[in-house]
Parts: sequence; C-alpha cells; structure tokens
Amino acid sequence: MKKNTLKQIADKLKEAETILLYPHVIMDGDTLGSSIALCIALRKIGKKAHILIEDEIPSYLLFLEKGYCTYDQKTLHSPDISMSVDCSDIERFVLRKDKFLQGKFSICLDHHRTNNYFADMNYIDEFAGATGEIVYDLIKLLGIDLDVEMAEAIYTAITTDTGNFQYTNTTKTTHLITADLFDIGIDLEKISVEVYQNIRHEKLKITNAVLSTIEILCDGKADIAYVTQEMLKETGALMEETEGIIETLRNISGVEISAFLKESKPNEIKVGLRAKTYGDVSSIAQAFKGGGHRKAAGCTLHMSLDEARQKISDTICAQLSEADKKKETERSLSNE
Repeated sequence: MKKNTLKQIADKLKEAETILLYPHVIMDGDTLGSSIALCIALRKIGKKAHILIEDEIPSYLLFLEKGYCTYDQKTLHSPDISMSVDCSDIERFVLRKDKFLQGKFSICLDHHRTNNYFADMNYIDEFAGATGEIVYDLIKLLGIDLDVEMAEAIYTAITTDTGNFQYTNTTKTTHLITADLFDIGIDLEKISVEVYQNIRHEKLKITNAVLSTIEILCDGKADIAYVTQEMLKETGALMEETEGIIETLRNISGVEISAFLKESKPNEIKVGLRAKTYGDVSSIAQAFKGGGHRKAAGCTLHMSLDEARQKISDTICAQLSEADKKKETERSLSNE
C-alpha cells in the first residue's frame, strides 16, 4: 500500500500544470461536489484542471456544474496528474480507466475503508464523513481561500454523504467544517431546495413501484427491493430518481440491513447495501468484488435479477447470523 499524507499530495499538486479529476460512475453529491470544489481551487492557482465523466450528472446536482466537467477523453492528453475522487477502486470509473492510466502520475483521494490503494499516491481517511471533508483540508493546504462556490460544492458533498447529518459517519469535525462553510456564506436554502426539494412526479411513481417489490428477509432483520428497466419505462422515471429509496428500506422498524437492486441492463445488477447499527455491509459487498463502508456499500453482479436477489439475500442472512452470534458471545462474556 502506498499511503501518503495530505501535505504530500498538496505539494505534488502544486508541482503539476495539468490535472484531470475522476469522480466515480453513477455520481453522487460527494464525488461530484468534491471534484468541483477541487477543480475550482486548482484553477485558482493557475492549473489546467477538468473533471472527466462518463455518465449524466444527476438533475439534483446540475446546479453545481458550471463548465468544469467534460465527456471528452481527449481533454488534457497525458495530464501531469490523474486524480480519482471518492473512488475505492479503479473499476469505479471503468470506461475512463485507460485514460486515467495515461496520466504521468496518479493520486487517489477517498474515505472508503475498502480502498485498494491503486494510485501512485493515496490518501484514504475512513473516518471522514465524506470525501468533501478531505477536499476541504486539501484546499487549505494548497493555501487557497475557499469562495462561496467551492464552499457550496463541499457542503453538498457532506450533506449528501452523511444523510443530511443523520448517519454515524457524522462527527464533530463534520460540524466544524460545516460551520466554516456557513461563515464563508453558503446559500443553505438554495442547496436544500436543489438537493432535497426538487423531485419530479415520476420519482414518486417509481418510488411506489419499488416499494411494492419489498421482500422481508431473515425473520424481519433485513429487506430487499429492486427496480427494472421495464419499471422505469412504465413510470417515465430515470434511474437517478431511485436514489434515496434504500434509506427508506432501512428505516423500517426491526430492519438491520437493506439491499436495493438496480437492473442497469440485462444481466448487470447494481446493488446498494445499507446497515442500521451492527451489520457490516462492506463485507457483503466485498464478497462480490464491491466495496464501501460498514453502513453503506455496493457492488455489481453480472447475472439475472432473480439470481442476484437470491445471492444477495443468502449473503445478507449469513452475515446477520454471524453478527448475531458475535453479539451473543460478547453479551455472555460481559455477564461472566
């Protein structure tokens, strides 16, 4: 593993002239917000910086994009630095992987504990609530004063990846950084409306359709639901409009682990996993070559939806059984 300090990464960025940033596929607020904040910062100190993407920006994040992103892989031929943002594995941007490797040097900035340290320099802080927190510190180390646009991108990264400050990855540091962003002058109302209060009627339709597929597993300790391309066609919804449904699944009383399966195309199922308290969904994701955190993880299965549902269901129940045994052993030892 090539572990580095954030200062070492800041020093390396200062040396470079051209930098290409890589958010992960199926962009969320953290990967895009962090990338945009860093791109703005790098341009402020005279760097040629762009964000290379391969899929559409979700509608609720479009307010952040002001010409920083490109689909053109000819942008910055063989850049001085290829830098991944919020990616635990190079496969998280598979259609851009070859371009990433064309960079003269590579950097990985992330907060997933399953990160496999795939770059020349890697800074991974699994205790950060979001990669946005790391980017905040990195911008400070670059000697750059954050402006409102950078602050709003970082706030978006943090609020979305902490479940609007509800998840256990929210820390004192998270709130201290957020307080500073308020001092800089972020428009909370604008961000809240764009991110949380800007849904189409079609999103409600697909949410209802997905919730009708819920199957309760493991004596009520888990649940699983899915969305298919046919369901999207029938409701007129976009796949991005299923974001957030998995949190609804986890919110059900008694449920410890939730799984949400998305049929992106035939025999390609993207799986989102969430845990409430003691479950470890990162271990489930890793069993299928995925990754993430203990409470939030994901993977991709190349098989039919029915096969994927069965495999994920079986693995969830096995993980919960082991977790329950561990809890019982710990309880017995504490009573001795």
